[in-house]
Amino acid sequence: MTGLATWGFAALFVLVLVGWHLSYTAARLDRLHVRLSGTLAALDAQLVRRAEASVELANSGLLDGATALLLADAAAAALEAPHESGEQRELVESDLTEALDVALTDEVVAGLEASGLLGQDYLGRLRSACTRVQLARRFHNDAVTDVRRVRRAWVVRVFHLAGHTPLPGTVEFADEAPTRLGA
Repeated sequence: MTGLATWGFAALFVLVLVGWHLSYTAARLDRLHVRLSGTLAALDAQLVRRAEASVELANSGLLDGATALLLADAAAAALEAPHESGEQRELVESDLTEALDVALTDEVVAGLEASGLLGQDYLGRLRSACTRVQLARRFHNDAVTDVRRVRRAWVVRVFHLAGHTPLPGTVEFADEAPTRLGA
């Protein structure tokens, strides 16, 4: 009887240990998904901020008409794009990055810097917004990598700890700030 009780306690201990591990892994995965939602919201906010800074610069009257129109069109498309990650949004954001690179030539940047505090303010806001977009996209993609790594674990797959939550994807678009914009 003593041997049977010992085996019973050992089995109970193993079951409690497995249950604890499953609970811990599920809670960790949940925290990672919450973090992922936060990084996606932060990325979206920074993309909107960059597009708004671009619209402000385009409407400032400090750019020539063609440059202002190019920049305003790309920024408006970025603001009107669906605010979910997806191929359409990535294309629109890449287009805005390209429009910024085309619009902010050396002459335009020099003219804005020479125009006084107003031009420098617009450049500063745009520079800050471009940097924040890069950081937010990197943080989001790091969070996606963390979620994917945990979801590849056999325990998560066998016990369906992720439920029906879709596997997240990274956000890939051109987000380099124009080199003429400076650091």
